[in-house]
Amino acid sequence: MKGSELRIEVVVVLVLGVLATASYCATVTYDHRALVIDGKRRVLVSGSIHYPRSTPEMWPDLIQKSKDGGLDVIETYVFWNFHEPVRGQYDFSGRKDLVKFVKIVAQAGLYVHLRIGPYVCAEWNYGGFPLWLHFIPGIQLRTDNEPFKAEMQRFTAKIVDMMKKEKLYASQGGPIILSQIENEYGNIDKAYGPAAQKYINWAASMAVALDTGVPWVMCQQDDAPASVISTCNGFYCDQWTPKLPDKRPKMWTENWSGWFLSFGGAVPQRPVEDLAFSVARFFQRGGTFQNYYMYHGGTNFGRSTGGPFIATSYDYDAPIDEYGLLRQPKWGHLKDVHKAIKLCEEAIVATDPKNVSVGGPNLEATVYKTGSVCAAFLANYDTKSDATVTFNGNSYHLPAWSVSILPDCKNVVLNTAKINSAAMIPSFMHHSLIDDVDSSEGLGSGWSWINEPVGISKDDAFTRVGLLEQINTTADKSDYLWYSLSIDVTNSETFLQDGSQTVLHVESLGHALHAFINGKLAGSGIGNGNNAKVSVEIPATFASGKNTIDLLSLTVGLQNYGAFFDKTGAGITGPIQLKGLKNGTTIDLSSQQWTYQIGLKGEDSLPSGSSSQWVSQPTLPKKQPLTWYKAKFNAPDGSNPVAIDFTGLGKGEAWVNGQSIGRYWPTNISPTSGCPDSCNYRGPYDSNKCRKNCGKPSQELYHVPRSWLKPNDNTLVLFEEIGGDPTQISFATRQIGSLCSHVSESHPSPVDMWSSDSKAGRKSGPVLSLECPFPNQVISSIKFASYGKPHGTCGSFSHGQCKSTRALSVVQKACVGSRTCSVEVSVNTFGDPCKGVAKSLAVEASCR
Repeated sequence: MKGSELRIEVVVVLVLGVLATASYCATVTYDHRALVIDGKRRVLVSGSIHYPRSTPEMWPDLIQKSKDGGLDVIETYVFWNFHEPVRGQYDFSGRKDLVKFVKIVAQAGLYVHLRIGPYVCAEWNYGGFPLWLHFIPGIQLRTDNEPFKAEMQRFTAKIVDMMKKEKLYASQGGPIILSQIENEYGNIDKAYGPAAQKYINWAASMAVALDTGVPWVMCQQDDAPASVISTCNGFYCDQWTPKLPDKRPKMWTENWSGWFLSFGGAVPQRPVEDLAFSVARFFQRGGTFQNYYMYHGGTNFGRSTGGPFIATSYDYDAPIDEYGLLRQPKWGHLKDVHKAIKLCEEAIVATDPKNVSVGGPNLEATVYKTGSVCAAFLANYDTKSDATVTFNGNSYHLPAWSVSILPDCKNVVLNTAKINSAAMIPSFMHHSLIDDVDSSEGLGSGWSWINEPVGISKDDAFTRVGLLEQINTTADKSDYLWYSLSIDVTNSETFLQDGSQTVLHVESLGHALHAFINGKLAGSGIGNGNNAKVSVEIPATFASGKNTIDLLSLTVGLQNYGAFFDKTGAGITGPIQLKGLKNGTTIDLSSQQWTYQIGLKGEDSLPSGSSSQWVSQPTLPKKQPLTWYKAKFNAPDGSNPVAIDFTGLGKGEAWVNGQSIGRYWPTNISPTSGCPDSCNYRGPYDSNKCRKNCGKPSQELYHVPRSWLKPNDNTLVLFEEIGGDPTQISFATRQIGSLCSHVSESHPSPVDMWSSDSKAGRKSGPVLSLECPFPNQVISSIKFASYGKPHGTCGSFSHGQCKSTRALSVVQKACVGSRTCSVEVSVNTFGDPCKGVAKSLAVEASCR
């Protein structure tokens, strides 16, 4: 490496400034300021979309919406256990078609950051590692261990070779401009001792030697070797500086747009004002590459969740929601932020940032100026107080916790706390499952069922003395492991005389268990995301003679994060005791000869719904544990996204036409406290700050991709663990209930007007704009309109004492019947209902 720039020969393809079909020689390099593509430093905005968390049919729309939102790059992990569930047996079909995903990104004219890992974390089962790694003799994961390094190199090379074969690296004319090796190892590397640095040095050398022709990054690895780029992950990275700052650009590989949902937890949300603030501060303080984790979160289909206790929804409060619809105003406001930053790109990449004093605490002005090019960022990072600052002889008002962006060092194009984009209130329209089946079928014939046997029912059951750890026993082939024991109490006066007082004590590493005594459910216990362990004491009555104790232990996703996470166990490791016997004695059953069964009898054949074993009778068993249910249904009309509302059921897994939509658990309720009535975006965000949905099921609605549905004759299969009523479940289609916007007279004019205004030498005022979310919709009505001092938020606006009598009619005339409309927010439009008072316009509309 010479000087401060690492040069890597590549070939890129340009279309509309990014990619095209004809390639030519160029270079991708990096220096201390930015990635350099074809000799030009670039400011790049990226977003994470994980291909397995959506469907191939969704990919083009998700990627186009990302491009429309101002992204330059799509980032994805590569999920090792998804592609190689059995060593040497690869699967890249369907949702696993990584090559297809990358090519769709290229077709949209965007770049790709391929984070191979192959450890990914990502709230994904076992951190993305295939569990068979665990059983390789002598292996230790993520350290200087030869068996592990051999497997890691083999898979990494497999992916690189696959990309090369399809000519997908930029060096071959493809879209991949970055790759990542390892992932957030710096957070936990101290636990691995001196071997950690040897491992990191090896990983970097191994990756670079694969000769991809593009730079490699290591996130959260400040001591990464000089041959790779160290990057930052977190809610904020403006204060972070890379090691070797004279050689490496400041890059942010994970700006967490929200947070993941856990079963038993409230729903996290991150205010867009804060997210926008974090982005602007990063570029203000010298950053040039920023990635949203996530831009579209998606769904944890099947048994892909990690954690444990990660929910099936991986919505992440991302700009594009779980169903593929725009989350507004988050998507729209960030789009404006991206446009504003791109207006500053020429200045940002030309020089280093320089701070300028504007006086006062918690205020910072940063200037990028070279020759006639100048851009500035004015920040107020006070958590409570607004401020007025003087910069270049002009006065600027800065709301608390906000950044104003000045592409010409004079005029504000955007303030991160002032949102011009309209908000949308999502809603779900429910459809009865039974109404959707053939009308000739009644309730009894619409549903059929099969009882899952309690205890041992499969030929491959086996016995062992003592208690077995679950993951080592099942190899994660199933969530379920039966522990069964038969005890004879005929000659035990202790049981017979005082059996009603007996307590069965069971301790488990997690994640949940159900105890059956003589075939009847006697009690259950569950862990949680903070402590997966389970300890239960269950009253037990034993009959004279032979009695059975059947314990069903289950996992809810395997550990995915932390030092030595792969060694985290699960299952019933004891003790198992009978307490409260006559004379206070205790019998320990832990060392008895137990019989084990991996998985459920029905798992092998029932999810497809094609088995001949299904029972159809007029009386449907309800609220009965260990029951399989099947129903036929027609898909809801239209093209809106579809979900199943599992209200009425307990816990289990669901399949639609043989495809697992994931675990459902509507009886796992979030805490009753911890959700504020309103969320104050000001001040540092953490994942507990702005939660919602307290005291309610963590997840009630479960995404069913439209591409998995046929118009008619679809099959729904459920396995219900703890008992419920399947006739209560319903389908729901995702709708947009209302469209809202609230714009004040102090808002900057729309970012889109900046260039034309600059050329014309004028300055436009603020504008309220509305746009229906679907192309075939128009604004059908105005539910609310007020100019003056309106209060509230979308869905609950109210008039203030100061209001214009013309607001409703003006907005109706401008908007009703159109898909989009814009209204100037000024006294020229509405008159002046209260002179000398700062005013705003609030509107709520409906689209049809």
